[in-house]
Amino acid sequence: MARQVSRAAARVAGARRPARDVQRLRREAALGAPSELDRLIHERIRLGIVSALAVNESLSFNELKKLLKTTDGNLSVHARKLEEAEYIICAKYFEGRLPKTVYRLTITVQRALERYLNHMEALIQSMRPR
Repeated sequence: MARQVSRAAARVAGARRPARDVQRLRREAALGAPSELDRLIHERIRLGIVSALAVNESLSFNELKKLLKTTDGNLSVHARKLEEAEYIICAKYFEGRLPKTVYRLTITVQRALERYLNHMEALIQSMRPR
């Protein structure tokens, strides 16, 4: 047990990298992928927005708010950050007299999400006992 803890601590501290971690880092470098998590996607609400839109062509503001169980202001701030980074597209229009806001993913975020998921999978695999 102590040996496993020390191995995990060494990996976390970066003192010892297993061969597969080195291979992963080389593969990421070859693909031009960053070795750190995408902080823009990693935040809980933004990850929820991106994940929900990844499996839906588009979602309205109210659908996202209900799905993520968040407030108008919180969703608005996080959606704006994703929009400024060109990760999502926001379309605003009126349905009758009511305003409607609909969000869609861009190609940029689809690639970023793929890198993010690959990075998370690599982190999980590196922490699993052998």
